[in-house]
Amino acid sequence: MALGQVPNRQRANILKYNHIFSIAPMMDWSDTHCRVFHRLLSRHARLYTEMVTTGAVIHGNRERLLGFDASEHPVALQLGGSNPRDLAESARIGEGFGYDEINLNVGCPSDRVKGGNFGACLMAEPQLVAECVAAMKQAVKIPVTVKCRIGIDDQDPEVALDTLSRTVIAAGSDALVVHARKAWLNGLSPKENRDIPPLDYDRVYRLKAALPDVPVVINGGITSIAAAKAHLDHVDGVMLGRAAYHEPWRLLGVDPELFGESAPHATMHDAIAALMPYIERELAAGTRLHSITRHLVGAFHGVPGARAFRRYLAENCTKAGAGTASLRAALDLVDPNASASIAA
Repeated sequence: MALGQVPNRQRANILKYNHIFSIAPMMDWSDTHCRVFHRLLSRHARLYTEMVTTGAVIHGNRERLLGFDASEHPVALQLGGSNPRDLAESARIGEGFGYDEINLNVGCPSDRVKGGNFGACLMAEPQLVAECVAAMKQAVKIPVTVKCRIGIDDQDPEVALDTLSRTVIAAGSDALVVHARKAWLNGLSPKENRDIPPLDYDRVYRLKAALPDVPVVINGGITSIAAAKAHLDHVDGVMLGRAAYHEPWRLLGVDPELFGESAPHATMHDAIAALMPYIERELAAGTRLHSITRHLVGAFHGVPGARAFRRYLAENCTKAGAGTASLRAALDLVDPNASASIAA
């Protein structure tokens, strides 16, 4: 199959795959509390879970691992694994939980992931990735996508990315999300792999040019909505990573800038106020306040009271038994009028 050709059986899923803007899966960050908060900042952003291994899905506490709030839609489940049968079963379970997409991780460079033969090391085994995708496609009706790097270690990105893309598209992948860096599995830590390998956005642009009928989403080093908008001149979608978690105020600009609609809430104050009922339900269910407020630390930027807000969260919302009164007290430290302009 030529790189740009797409089988007819994929076209229905491609048409319903909302690919313009998404928030990256990030271990220890993109839990359900974070996703509920992010949904209050954008109606249209596609949200992703943290990577969940097939072993955890099949044998673990599924409600704890896979449960999510109905407000999160559209939300994708990212799976880690390399056994086609286990991935098919995990995808089927994820679809049963109501996820809108199943995404296969072929990009994480951590030692634990490499030791389990999944993540970025699978860039070296495109045929196995294709078998995994085909198995998941047979198991579910929702879109199945792949998130990868442009290559690993000494691979030539021109060859490695095209080879992986060609094989997974032939197997049925409905979209590709490409982190525009290599992953160095030998010599760099996972943290170093986020910054040291140089970004090569042009490589992803060339992939999109070769795949006119397949959504290609770019990821890596994108720090603002303005930068995301510029990438959309070359690819179908943009995935924002750390900037979304460390500077969530930026997400208030997603709907106005990328979708031509007003944000769900005009200010971060309003968004956090709208989060309060969810927090109260979670507290009543036994969740600690800090499990939620840790995602709010970067909510304000460059406005009077932002530093005091962060300090109050750290000193008070981490205490056992802390409730919404503590969060409201933190909010009172930030000028609500000044925060109205942070999404500009």
